[in-house]
Amino acid sequence: MLSTTLRTLRTRWVTFVGSFVALSLGVALIAIMGLALASSLDAPARGPERFAAAPVVVKGQDTLEVPTSVGDRTQKLAQPRAVPDDAVAKLRDLGTVIEDRSFAVRAKGGPADLVGHPWSTAAFAPYDLDAGRAPETSDEVVVSGDWAPPGTRMRTDHGTVRVVGTVAGLGFENAVFYTDARAAELSPRSLQLVVDADAAAVREGVRGSEGVQVLTGDARRYADADPDRDSEALTAMNAMFGTAGGVTGFVSVFVVASTFAFAVAQRRREFGLLRTAGATPGQIRRMVVSEALAVGVLASAAGCVLGSYGAPVLAEWAVDESLAPRWFTIGDYTWPYHMAFWTGLFVALCGVLAASWRAGRTGPTEALREASVDTRPMTWGRWLFGAALLITAAVTLALALVTNPGDLLQRKTYVSRPMLLITAVALLAPVLVRPLARLIAWLPAQLPGAVGMLVRENAAAGVRRTAAVAAPVLVTVALAGSLLGATATLNEAKATEVREQTAADFVVTPAGDTGFDEATLKRLQAVSGAEVSASSSSAVYVLEDDVALIRSDARAVEPEPLAATARLPLAAGKVSDLDDGSIIVNEEWEKHSVGERVDVWLGDGTRKSLMIAAVMTIGTGNNGAYVTPRNAPAAPVDRVDVRLADGADAATVAAGLRQAVRASGGEVLTGDAWVRATYPETNRTTRMGFFLVLGIALLYTGISLANTMVMATSDRVRELAVLRLAGATKWQVLRLVGAEALMVVMVGGLLGALAGGLNLVGMWSALGLLSVWTSIEIPWATLAAALGTCTVLAVISAVVPAGLSLRRRAVELAGTRE
Repeated sequence: MLSTTLRTLRTRWVTFVGSFVALSLGVALIAIMGLALASSLDAPARGPERFAAAPVVVKGQDTLEVPTSVGDRTQKLAQPRAVPDDAVAKLRDLGTVIEDRSFAVRAKGGPADLVGHPWSTAAFAPYDLDAGRAPETSDEVVVSGDWAPPGTRMRTDHGTVRVVGTVAGLGFENAVFYTDARAAELSPRSLQLVVDADAAAVREGVRGSEGVQVLTGDARRYADADPDRDSEALTAMNAMFGTAGGVTGFVSVFVVASTFAFAVAQRRREFGLLRTAGATPGQIRRMVVSEALAVGVLASAAGCVLGSYGAPVLAEWAVDESLAPRWFTIGDYTWPYHMAFWTGLFVALCGVLAASWRAGRTGPTEALREASVDTRPMTWGRWLFGAALLITAAVTLALALVTNPGDLLQRKTYVSRPMLLITAVALLAPVLVRPLARLIAWLPAQLPGAVGMLVRENAAAGVRRTAAVAAPVLVTVALAGSLLGATATLNEAKATEVREQTAADFVVTPAGDTGFDEATLKRLQAVSGAEVSASSSSAVYVLEDDVALIRSDARAVEPEPLAATARLPLAAGKVSDLDDGSIIVNEEWEKHSVGERVDVWLGDGTRKSLMIAAVMTIGTGNNGAYVTPRNAPAAPVDRVDVRLADGADAATVAAGLRQAVRASGGEVLTGDAWVRATYPETNRTTRMGFFLVLGIALLYTGISLANTMVMATSDRVRELAVLRLAGATKWQVLRLVGAEALMVVMVGGLLGALAGGLNLVGMWSALGLLSVWTSIEIPWATLAAALGTCTVLAVISAVVPAGLSLRRRAVELAGTRE
């Protein structure tokens, strides 16, 4: 059988090349994603930036730490605390104390990420003057970089200033330095200090001050802005590459298994002849497995080599798109290559085992008879696994809807669930191919000529071939529809919630992240004909099941204005019952009964027992808690909802609101305009991750589609020659081949739409159970682009090899050996 195997590899080179291409690309994708994921597990050590030259940094409490039976649980505070005044007084006795402040600055023509600091902190980076001098008055500043030379007058959201000096940029921020007095006016709260004293003495001085941190050495980096950005970047990259790796791994396995199974199914006539010549079923199986082993080893090795070249390209793209930090590169790891190689080899062998078992079990005459028409395209194994996966998908969906519908809105769920359904539909595809093909080709079959009828009958007769070629289209359309449709539907549901809950006629928002000052709020409240509801963003923390410290976003607002400007989705209680001793929660909380008391930690870490005044529905998960401003200390007002008083003129009130915020640079929008402006968008990392997944999937399935079409067309040389001998012209045969390719793409598209549609219906049902009724959003443009690309590839990949084969005389082709 070894000699037979070698001759088969030589004579059926197109089939084996197709299998080689599919497997090597699949292994390459797995290796690339494995290398990217492995490289995102560790970050390089980062030292202090703004305070690299500071002797000691003292930082107020910024973390809530709660002891539990399974260890301490921590959460970042929404409103970090300043260093207590008595501790600051003790520190001043030890040495010089400099208060640090940071605040956003918006300057016309300047960088978008400008941040302001007091000039006295510049020496701790250290920043050195390149030109000019230090600021001396409230309208003078020093900037980092060379975008504004000394003498430049600059309009900012804090007034017009003059650049009197520049310092060299250090790469981690774009700074604007004010005098210490002016910085204190712009940012009154100081959360950290630099102390010029012995570290041991400083620690002794703050002893007994809860949560106060003394930072020295490398620990000073925790005083930098966003000190956890590296770990957050790693988490985001892990999620992105993990999602991309999981989906592309699934696509690779799916396409490779389908391609290898189709390659074996193509050779039924050959197996029948071997059985007639005396080959045993075991010999046929060993021959097929040996071929798959040879191709699998070579293709997997080639795929690992391709992966080693592709991974750095992916890393460079991620850095260029700001999805990964500047330091991200592909590391020297070997386990991704092992994983990719053995996965590819295993999938190749699995792809041929079932088909070879069926081929070896078939009798000689039955195999010869079956070679022209697929009489039994569904094996018992395919029925079993397809039905099991379909039932599993249905049962798990039903259980989720009954027990926890909110779980269906989680990214890990709506990314992984489609794979289950796609596989089930693909396994059961031969059952659906024949009726779908007859349905699609019904109208063309009624037209004059034989092309429509031949397209319908060829697809119906070659069910395995049609299902195999349609598989890449199925997975592309289903993934695009499921992933992009899920995020679009979820975003529309969130927008629907905001739209239904907003009763304000106008919404006023501040220009920066520091909120409105008291003077601006008084001017807004003084506008005639306006009922004003000022609110702040904060958070509350609750310990559930005595082990989980849960953060819940909260808005701090007075109850009467809230009732006038918002329509909360209440399941129980009344908004008017909210007071300083109560809270409004949602049904997701462990305790969610009106009148029940719940122990919470406020945004600054203060522990308090509050009574539940009202309970909201869960919705999409954005229905956070509501407290009064007294329970959100230090939270700046970042939104003002305005309702028109009876008889008030909207234009007059709008003009008054704009005048009130003119000095601070706030924005006044109508309620509808604010809803549109705040339309939820998918996190950029998630969105780019999905496009990465879909881009790779489309590229890979496109190549696999072309590959499978070439394999299928090359196997039909004699059939096309018979059509020529029956009187068909070359162009009629090519039109027939193109029409068949088009129909197969339509079959795959319909099957993919079925799988994607079922997934979206599941999410829509979950939203309904969570009291959010919205429309299902279908990414028509993306689906049309994917289908169009698949159509072009399929038609070209079918017509070109058919055209090349038809260059020979039909009589010669009809006598071609198989």
